[in-house]
This record gives sequence, structure tokens and C-alpha cells, in this order.
Amino acid sequence: MTDFPEGAPCWADAMFADLEGAKSFYGDVLGWTFGESASEYGNYTQAYSDGKAVAAIVPPMPGSEGHSAWCLYLSSRDVNATAEKVKAADGTLLMEPMQVGTFGSMMLATEPGGAVFGAWQSGDHKGFEKSGEPGSFAWAEFFSREPGRTDDFLRAVFPYNAKKIDDPGMDYKVFDLGGEMPVLGRMQMGDDFPPQVPSYVCVYFAVDDCDAAVKRATDRGATLQFGPMGSPFGRFAALTDPQGANFSVIDMTTTEGEMPNMSDA
Repeated sequence: MTDFPEGAPCWADAMFADLEGAKSFYGDVLGWTFGESASEYGNYTQAYSDGKAVAAIVPPMPGSEGHSAWCLYLSSRDVNATAEKVKAADGTLLMEPMQVGTFGSMMLATEPGGAVFGAWQSGDHKGFEKSGEPGSFAWAEFFSREPGRTDDFLRAVFPYNAKKIDDPGMDYKVFDLGGEMPVLGRMQMGDDFPPQVPSYVCVYFAVDDCDAAVKRATDRGATLQFGPMGSPFGRFAALTDPQGANFSVIDMTTTEGEMPNMSDA
């Protein structure tokens, strides 16, 4: 697999106190299998779909126990330079750039609205070996209470262009690379989000049947937040897994309605 372009989503992982429980849940819901835990890297465990790496799970580091969450990593040619851009654009570094053996280098940060994300400079580990197909990463959105600051930050740190969906009832932007590769969405968090819910990044995983995936998830103890619902992009639903990690599932082959008009933003 070739390297991902600067700013493209390239990996996702999550910390779970009950690693075996996470394996069982996501194995059932998304059809994942799991490799051997890498003890030298904190029992980091890769997930596979059809034998291709699609994500990873890991136990929490000492002192970081608590709420589980999926973390999206954006591709960086130079994580040190990306870290400087993050700071210059009013973001906050949660983890300074660090090398992970021969696999690559990473950093963790929050954008000004508080949503957590990572950046990954690839070495031996390039990132997703499969995406856009059932069982793998499909899309991601920054849900922000301060959309203007989030938009400015993302375009200051990564080479994004932005388009706004022409809908007066919602504030949604799509970020692309070179106008040909949509890579991220940004949704304004409105009054329908409880005030205690902070800004966050929602990771979507592709499935071949949204309703069936939701049933598998809820049967295993997940909480359905909304959906399933149809859209021009696919039928999707938002869930919280039994350990508190939010994620969404989407069947991109089942679409409903016309694609919205977009204008440069």
C-alpha cells in the first residue's frame, strides 16, 4: 500500500479496559479478527477484515483508565512539523511526537473546540490496508461546538479545501484534498446534543447491512444513539459500545435522496 496523502485519515484505534470484551463485540458487529497482542507496545492489538489491517485496540495506559473512545489519525509527512502547526493554530498537544519502533511516528492533540485526534507519520506501518468496504473505515466527522475555530484550525494544519452543504438547517462542511478526494466532514453540534457532551471525532465503519449491524450491536449491549436513517451517502446509525466508545456504521450501497448541493467555503 502506498502512503496516504497529507491530511487523509489513515488509521483508527481505541483503548479498552476489557480488551477481550472489545474483541468479542467488534468481532461480532464488524466481523473483525485480531492478531497477537504486541506486549512491547502495551499489548497493542491489530484488527483485521478479510486478513487486512483496519484498526487496533489496546488496554489503557496506567493513569489513563476511564472512558473508551475511538481515535482517528490523520496522515502526516512530518509529525514534528504538524505538532508545530497544531500549536500555532491554537490546538493543544496531548502527546508530543514520538517514534513507535520502526512502525512510524505519532502525536495526539485536540483542536481548539476540544476534539481529540492523532497524526501518523508512516514507517513500516502505512495505515489502513482496506477502507470503504464492509468491516473497514468509511468516513469521519469532527463534531464541533465551535465550528468556525475548528474549520480554521483544520485548514491551518492540513492542506484542506472546504465545501459547505447548501442547507440552511444545518452547518456541515466537507474537507477535501485537491478538490478530488473528500476526506472529512465537520458538523456543528446543536441543541440536540446534551451540554455535557464535548466536541469529538466520530469514526464510521462500513457494513453491508446497517439495520443488521445495529441489531448485532444492541444485542451485545451497545446503545443506539440515533438511526438507522437513510441519506444520499448511505444508511447509517450512531452507537455507543458497551465500554462507552462512540462509533457509527454505514451501508454506503443503500442511498436515499439526491446528493446535496455544495459551495466553496
